[in-house]
Amino acid sequence: MHPKTDWDLASTNLHRLRELTYEVAVLPTGATEPHNLHLPCGQDTLAAVAVARRCVAAAWEQTRSVVLLPELPFGVDCNLLDFPMAIHVSQATLDAMIREIVTSLRHHGIRKVVIFNGHGGNNFSPLVRQLQCDLNVHLFTTNWWEVANDQYAQIFANRDDHAGEMETSVSLALTPKLVELDRASDGQAKPFRFEALQKGWFKTSRTFARLNTHCGVGDPRQATEDKGLRFLDITCKRITDFLVELAQAKIDEAFPH
Repeated sequence: MHPKTDWDLASTNLHRLRELTYEVAVLPTGATEPHNLHLPCGQDTLAAVAVARRCVAAAWEQTRSVVLLPELPFGVDCNLLDFPMAIHVSQATLDAMIREIVTSLRHHGIRKVVIFNGHGGNNFSPLVRQLQCDLNVHLFTTNWWEVANDQYAQIFANRDDHAGEMETSVSLALTPKLVELDRASDGQAKPFRFEALQKGWFKTSRTFARLNTHCGVGDPRQATEDKGLRFLDITCKRITDFLVELAQAKIDEAFPH
């Protein structure tokens, strides 16, 4: 019987790896940046890793063929560098790292890779398209916090996009000792002056220091652990089901169709 940690590459060892065959590798990606005044700077990475661990562990129980890779903890944060200790790496740097990782996985016979993204500033779509053409692999990406978007309004009172009610609720569920909710600002941020940007008809990048002084967008004060747990239960069930299906699916000429 294999130890339960064989789904975690950082925790298993060569003796057991020689007896295992992985079908799917999951790579968490995050960022290091301020999140309002009450959440840890590692929020994006901490949450992505915690959610990925829960999903991969559950998929492992059903397939014994999904492996969690060590995370990449830095992301595209050039628009947050006005805040102390925000760490920025370019998308090109992230893409280069992932290309090398996927190349190594392909060498070891793994052709199904999931990029488990935890930071909205990271964008891997062009890389996925290119690597699938270059390396004969199949890459899948998810922004894990978007998986249960259709249930958002049933759980949370207000929409937000950075350190607000949802993200704070998730943090209360996953890393409660790191949340200082009594220090949280209200998350008010300056709106765009153009209707087209307000409505989402056009998009641009925001320099967060122009929004407010606390690097948050969305009111976190109605966040609760229970809301976070409800959101995570739905999210993790959907992700786990996909990982199991992916691991069990045969790669043929029509895959993934």
